[in-house]
This record gives sequence, structure tokens and C-alpha cells, in this order.
Amino acid sequence: VLVATRCLAPAGQRVVRTLTSLAESAGRLGVDIEFLSPQGFRSFPLPTYRSLRLALPPHGEIARRIEASRPDSIHIATEGPIGFLTRAYCRRRGLRFTTSYTTRFPEYIAARFAVPESWSYAVLRKFHGAAAATTVATE
Repeated sequence: VLVATRCLAPAGQRVVRTLTSLAESAGRLGVDIEFLSPQGFRSFPLPTYRSLRLALPPHGEIARRIEASRPDSIHIATEGPIGFLTRAYCRRRGLRFTTSYTTRFPEYIAARFAVPESWSYAVLRKFHGAAAATTVATE
């Protein structure tokens, strides 16, 4: 399983803990998890949340890494640039994929910028709507 994510570090973030736990549990079941993460890509800090960096993969690099991995399945864990590029790769090739929705990104954006939550939620609905299935966090 190839898992596309915007983050694998720093440890302590909820997404990182969840993905680490997923990989450990899957390994015990004999399932190999490979991460398509920001490692090796240029990145920049998210405004007002400097500890979170978003990667800027070079054009074509996501496709190259997916093809080198030859995954049986693809899961997009986060909606950042890597997630959007992985989604686009799958859609162009007619590949099924799953996604996770675990953040309050629309609220984060609305609290910091003059962007209505409804706009961000519309983008997220479109993003996740193309997935074969979407997992969500529980409280």
C-alpha cells in the first residue's frame, strides 16, 4: 500500500502518530506500507503554522515515485500538494484510491485568512468525492 501524505515529521502531530501506528499494525499483518512523503522535496512553512511544512514536488516526480513503487493500492492520507498530485495521477490513469479526512483545514483557513469555510469545504468534497472510500477521524 502506498500512502501519500504531507507529513511524516515532526513526531507528535496527530497525523504522524496515526500513520506510524498504521504502518506498525499493517506490518504485523504482513502488509507492506510505503510512504510518499515530503522527504526529498523542497518545502516551505505554512503561514501562521511554521512547524508544518508543505512540499513542492517537481513536475513528474510524484508519478515517477508511484510507478517505481508499483503499489497494489494507493491511500491519500492528507490533502496537501502531494495528496493533490497523487489524486491527479490516479484520476488520469483510472486508478482507484482511498482518502482520509482528519483535519479542520477549512476552520484553520477561515481563522487566518478571509476565505469562507464553505469554499474550503467545497474543495474538500470534490477532492474526497473521487475516492473509492474515505475514512474520517472520530472524536
